[in-house]
Amino acid sequence: MSFPALMVSLVAITGLIWLLDKLIWAANRPTGQREPVIVEYAKSFFPIILVVLVVRSFLVEPFRIPSASMVPTLHIGDFILVNKYDYGVRLPVVNTKVLDVSKPERGDVVVFRYPPNPNIDYIKRVVGLPGDRVQYIDKTVYINGNMMPQTVLDKQADLIGIVPAKNKVLSEQLGDKKHQIAVAPSQQRVSVDSIIPEGEYFVMGDNRDNSSDSRFWGNVPEQNLVGKAFYIWMSWDCNASWSCVTWDRIGSSIN
Repeated sequence: MSFPALMVSLVAITGLIWLLDKLIWAANRPTGQREPVIVEYAKSFFPIILVVLVVRSFLVEPFRIPSASMVPTLHIGDFILVNKYDYGVRLPVVNTKVLDVSKPERGDVVVFRYPPNPNIDYIKRVVGLPGDRVQYIDKTVYINGNMMPQTVLDKQADLIGIVPAKNKVLSEQLGDKKHQIAVAPSQQRVSVDSIIPEGEYFVMGDNRDNSSDSRFWGNVPEQNLVGKAFYIWMSWDCNASWSCVTWDRIGSSIN
């Protein structure tokens, strides 16, 4: 059972117990007799579980980065917050949109349900919007025939050991948004030339030569979107730091 389904089930069970006690059981309980333990627990946990369900389903949900596909933007062990509201309000479990708010923009870092297996959450950057012609040639992105500018950067100290020495770090401009990417000059990846259908998005990892993304399994349907990643609230990886916590990443916004 998925976490949203579990939360919905717990809200329904605890809420039903609370309601039955208020309408039926309490009236038939002898004066002075304590509430059954199950009723006490239901009354205690129902509001807490309800608040968690509402916040996670409609406002903000935490995720942990499990792979290096978004290096240098996101590192293994980063704990991030995802805005669930920006791309529309959806009902938990069934994922039906009930309120349309806005659409993803080029350059957004998004969490979505992996199209080949919707039970798995992926995180990538939006490169192509509906109607775009997206080309990926010689490690360079072209949108509607226009090359997205790239600038080679000096590798910062915090990326040593995160980005292999033979790889390059570049600044890439996607529309109005600028971010960093990593490329392996000696490694050849698949080329792309695709028109993005309506209701779908072309996504790529910032670690361009170490990412499973739309170049290999296709576009992300709009209904698979979970939300927009916007904040790193913790970074925990014992392979990257002697203290396990990478303090300077905590509190960083995601660009």
